[in-house]
Amino acid sequence: MANLSLNRISIALIAVILTFTSLKYAQNIFAPMMLAFVLGIILSPVCDFWDRLGAPRAASAFATLIIGLGAVLTLGFLLEPSVTMAINQAPVIWSELSFAVSEVKTMLRGLDEISENVAEAIDPQAANAASSGTSVSIPSAAEAAVMAPQYLAQVMVLIGTLYFFLLARTDIYTFFGKTFPKLAEADLFLAEKQVARYFLTVSMINACFGVIVGATMTVLGMPSPVFWGILAFLVNFILYLGPATLAVALLLTGIITFDGPYSFLPAALYLAMNATEGQFVTPSLVGKSMSVNPLLVFLSLVFWLWLWGPLGGFIAIPFLIWALAVSKPIRAAATSSPHTSPEMQPSNP
Repeated sequence: MANLSLNRISIALIAVILTFTSLKYAQNIFAPMMLAFVLGIILSPVCDFWDRLGAPRAASAFATLIIGLGAVLTLGFLLEPSVTMAINQAPVIWSELSFAVSEVKTMLRGLDEISENVAEAIDPQAANAASSGTSVSIPSAAEAAVMAPQYLAQVMVLIGTLYFFLLARTDIYTFFGKTFPKLAEADLFLAEKQVARYFLTVSMINACFGVIVGATMTVLGMPSPVFWGILAFLVNFILYLGPATLAVALLLTGIITFDGPYSFLPAALYLAMNATEGQFVTPSLVGKSMSVNPLLVFLSLVFWLWLWGPLGGFIAIPFLIWALAVSKPIRAAATSSPHTSPEMQPSNP
């Protein structure tokens, strides 16, 4: 029996390693498919709305797809001017950072060894580009032509998977409910509703938070306050790491834009607002029933960010909530198994 258990564990570990390896090296296919699955769950209430109006299933799936793509294109349209301006200002940012590094080196002149290590860590090509006033390297027309089919294929995989998932998700849930006895079709719909409700609540919170950040940056005199507000809305979906990245960006921009202690104020106010939102606002509105262990959240973020980068960071939390909701009835059935003696059963399942 011991050898049999060891063989099962070994086979399971090999299967997990092969799965993760496939997801990593075939991310051009699996990443847009997983994103489409998550977006389909998030957009399911919209699809259900069209169904209640009596629209054909194909028409409701197509209308939901158009609404989702329209929201993404609208965000891209709002962000495009500010992103272009940030790219054009990148040489100025690098110049300011180089000056700050040189000032630190002067202050630490007595620590020659540390100064040499810092100097070797700086990319000389990037420094030469900044000193000559050149802009950030933009892909040439030939490079763009080579990369375009790859990104276009990923977009097509995303759109196709999202549409057909919205079209056939009821049949998919029925199939899984019949295939896995411990997983009912109703459990899948319940998990879908929990993820959609969570994402809608968090989206409303992040939207209000983005408006507050944009208004605060306007009062402080930061350049492109609308950009900072939209960026605060987007990165807040990636817990911990997203706000930390934005705080660093605000710190660097504040150092470039302002002088003295005032340059640290944008980042400090953002961190204070983010801490207030994360510790008080979101827990009170989301509720304890949908709260997730912080360790699971962090590990899920780390894994999906390592696997697929920022796209994985967006997928991490909705997929974690869905997986926990789907596995809940399975775990409940396992704990109440008839093979378990009454003394071993939990008193409060």
